[in-house]
Amino acid sequence: MSFRDRAANLEEAGCEPQRVAEIWLRSRAMTGWWIADLWQRGDTVLLMSWIFWVISSIVLHELGHGFAALWEGDTTPRDTGHLTINPIVHMGWFSIIALLIMGIAWGLMPVNPSRFRHGRRGWAVVAAAGPAVNLLLSALCIVLCAVVIRYSTFAEPLSGNLKMFLVVGGWLNIYLMLFNLMPVPPLDGSMILSGFSNTALRFFSKPGVQQFGLLALFLAVFSTNLADQAVDHIQAATVRAIAYVVMILPGGQ
Repeated sequence: MSFRDRAANLEEAGCEPQRVAEIWLRSRAMTGWWIADLWQRGDTVLLMSWIFWVISSIVLHELGHGFAALWEGDTTPRDTGHLTINPIVHMGWFSIIALLIMGIAWGLMPVNPSRFRHGRRGWAVVAAAGPAVNLLLSALCIVLCAVVIRYSTFAEPLSGNLKMFLVVGGWLNIYLMLFNLMPVPPLDGSMILSGFSNTALRFFSKPGVQQFGLLALFLAVFSTNLADQAVDHIQAATVRAIAYVVMILPGGQ
């Protein structure tokens, strides 16, 4: 089923995510001013939603790492001033510029694993905290979108814009969670495996794996249609989740 078909299904339930997929396709184009394109086409809600959720999701993802590290006994995030909601601190100007040009961005939370009270297991906990935050954000967006569909009395275009905003937040955070859980250094998935497996720790500690693992991943994603296929499945799952929550809410059908 195409995205437009799924969008039509959501529209029947009261949600109208007509062009959520387009922001992804344009953001991974690697060339061209995608912001200007969307602005000129009048897709300002989609544009603002994407920028808001990319930045806020990365910031909260990194804060998840930071507070988990603090819980493990490492004060490095606090000592370096990273327990803040300031996106520049977490992302840096280069990442923000990449977001404006290509639609993608990244963040960083400094930690010192030698201070973790649970050693390697603590490293796994700290690494898992970031994707866990993305999962919670996605669940929150899905539930709120369903609540808006079921109970909102907002007039258009406010109601439709709010649904679009929440749909983008829902599927984007699921994507970020799954992406970060991939066992490729320096992504969180490799750190989680290293916390439980000596074999994984030795493998991921090799210089070649660390230097070229993420590069190979990005080349594979951006030179194939793997990212498009992943987004397609994630959007389908998000649509089904919203429709299910709408159905089980009081007053649902």
